Amino acid sequence: MAVLNKKESFDVNNIVKHLNFPESRKNLEGTLKKTNLIYSNIFSEEYENEVYIKPENIQTTGSFKIRGAYNRICKLSLEERQKGLIASSAGNHAQGVAYAAQKLGVKATIVMPKTTPLIKVEATKSYGANVVLCGDCYDEAYAEARRLEKENGYVFIHPFNDLDVIEGQGTIGLEILEELKDVDCILVPIGGGGLISGVAIAAKSANPNVKIIGVEPEGAKAMKLSVDNNKLTYLDKVNTIADGVAVKEPGDLNFSIIREYVDEIVTVSDFDIMESFLILLEKHKFIGENSGVLSLAGLKKVKETNKKVVCVVSGGNIDVLNISSMINQGLLSRGRIFCFSVDLPDKPGELLKVSEILSDLNANIVKLEHNQFKAIDRFVQVQLEVTVETNGHKHIEQILSVLQQKGYSITRVY
Repeated sequence: MAVLNKKESFDVNNIVKHLNFPESRKNLEGTLKKTNLIYSNIFSEEYENEVYIKPENIQTTGSFKIRGAYNRICKLSLEERQKGLIASSAGNHAQGVAYAAQKLGVKATIVMPKTTPLIKVEATKSYGANVVLCGDCYDEAYAEARRLEKENGYVFIHPFNDLDVIEGQGTIGLEILEELKDVDCILVPIGGGGLISGVAIAAKSANPNVKIIGVEPEGAKAMKLSVDNNKLTYLDKVNTIADGVAVKEPGDLNFSIIREYVDEIVTVSDFDIMESFLILLEKHKFIGENSGVLSLAGLKKVKETNKKVVCVVSGGNIDVLNISSMINQGLLSRGRIFCFSVDLPDKPGELLKVSEILSDLNANIVKLEHNQFKAIDRFVQVQLEVTVETNGHKHIEQILSVLQQKGYSITRVY
């Protein structure tokens, strides 16, 4: 972790004066899909608030990023467009720039980290952009994009540290306030800080009493550290499943805005993220990418109750290969899958006894391994490993309690 020598402070009041959200909405007409708020019974009940989802995961290109990218490119002069564009992105900004460039007739090159999910790489190519894979995280891709910018004279389209991009993202805040004028709190994912900067300014301009909470992964909390330190701070490394917000170096422009307009920044674990992914998928039939569901994971950290809360689900571009892993981890986090082992006497009927106990407790066996060779003394005992479907952590505790009452010594596997 280190402190940056970038500009530490901007005149935020002057910035706000130059942001024209109605103009950016006009620029985006005919490009955006309507993402009306969706009331969530499940998240409302679980977190004791009136929770609404702003589903940017169903937006054009599958993410909010189209807003800022399109608004920025719309404002380029003819001379700038003729130079061609370059951008760096972990995926969603790439698709936004590629889509906007194709629609506006501009050539675009996108530098993406080598770790970017294939679905995002292929989607970016499908919009006609030239894709260059470089580095293991966003910041390394950014450095390469800046090098290519100088080498080829391209116009760089920054994913977050740009006023036109911030202005485009801020249209989300306007839409939320138009639908839910008395909203109390808006939760927004943070990567570099462009989305929350725009949403916070737009929302508080309409209603200064709206509380804005940013959500970062524990393994990539550069903006929270910057705010806590009151100095722009970067991370030596990032470690999170939320690849879309895996940013070591937050934007200095965004940092200044966030200090003035964002009320709180909270962090969540990867398990929190996977749990929220599962609930969104199972209950709302929506796919949210890891970074996209940060706001839902952040509901755990909201101290207030009985408030109207909006969660911006910022994107839904997730590799199909990752979905299975996310579901499995989410099931574990929610206590929906339980695996244990137990040593049994090596005689007929012992397996049946355990099965009957589980059946009486409504635990559905999904996998069972009855192995003599895992026990220390296989002539006396046999080890049984069982995986069952459960209804949550209380159900698991009930199963453990009953098995122990019946004289079984249980080892929890996961």
